[in-house]
Amino acid sequence: MDEALLRRLTPAVLTVLVRRGADFAAAEDAVQDALVEAVRSWPDDPPRDPRGWLVTVAWRKFLDRARSDTARRRREHLVEGEPAPGPAPAADDTLQLYFLCAHPSLSPSSAVALTLRAVGGLTTRQIAAAYLVPEATMAQRVSRAKRTVSGVRLDRPGDVATVLRVLYLVFNEGYSGDIDLAAEAIRLTRRLAAAVDHPEVAGLLALMLLHHARRPARTAPDGSLVPLAEQDRSRWDTGAIAEGVAVLQAALARDRLGEFQAQAAVAALHADAPTAEETDWPQIVEWYDELARLTGSPVVRLNRAVAVGEADGPRAGLAALAELDPALPRHTAAAAYLHERDGDLAKAARLYAEAAHKASDLAERDHLTRRAARLNARLRR
Repeated sequence: MDEALLRRLTPAVLTVLVRRGADFAAAEDAVQDALVEAVRSWPDDPPRDPRGWLVTVAWRKFLDRARSDTARRRREHLVEGEPAPGPAPAADDTLQLYFLCAHPSLSPSSAVALTLRAVGGLTTRQIAAAYLVPEATMAQRVSRAKRTVSGVRLDRPGDVATVLRVLYLVFNEGYSGDIDLAAEAIRLTRRLAAAVDHPEVAGLLALMLLHHARRPARTAPDGSLVPLAEQDRSRWDTGAIAEGVAVLQAALARDRLGEFQAQAAVAALHADAPTAEETDWPQIVEWYDELARLTGSPVVRLNRAVAVGEADGPRAGLAALAELDPALPRHTAAAAYLHERDGDLAKAARLYAEAAHKASDLAERDHLTRRAARLNARLRR
């Protein structure tokens, strides 16, 4: 069986059923039944039109379920709508599925899970393994999400910004188990970019490619984090960087700047520098200014303060940092780094230790603890 083909066809088949009037949960069950039939019959009798075969079988499975609990009038209406045998239309309706899975009534975690299940074609077990939660927990989350969107009609344009937020959440989850969520997010964003002409979709795809390109160099053999300035840039994926830059340039040329394009521009400047010392920090500060204008995000201003510290010196960075709320995530770690750059090793060591205590991510906590220990060792000499 070609599992990749089934994963690619599943969202389109599911969308066809939803568009023809099936509620989401029932349509998803019918598609799963059709996939079981495909696994059983295709090895001995492969269809000439796999998508059309799946649509026909899934619709019949849906009708079989509907006949058991639907009134005769509704049943006759559905039977009349049964598609005729033959090739299925080639149109890709998957875009509608993106908007359904990113419905505003869903929580972010539910939207992510439903997107991976319906659009990504992943099994509940695979999603649970990627999120390191029990399969039963993930099954409940997906079931609740399906119930929430059942009956939602896709008769109005969806919110592309919400879909992008969901895909960005998928990307930021990273990976574990047998599913690489970062790679899966790139795959899904490519599909979205092929379905909708929007510069911010291209901006998000470029951002993902540029960040993902640095992934091989982000961790040491022992699993510890390697800061950007210390990464072995020969391990960066130059092909992904070139693609990301090309996608970004095409998006920026349309002169409809959005936050994902601005973030990708920052990532491109990092990727373009042959060494950390050659990074164009003044231009990065300018892009953070654009990001702050677009988003008003205090986290963006925090990152800008660090960039100012690189461009204009650590004391300028500390002055910019002093304007922000100390309760911001990573505020203490940024202050520690800037004080270290300014030569105040004792204060930097204390702040690194404090930041480690606040960190929720184990790898980040370990990294900050190591920085504090390294500075304390230097102070004792």
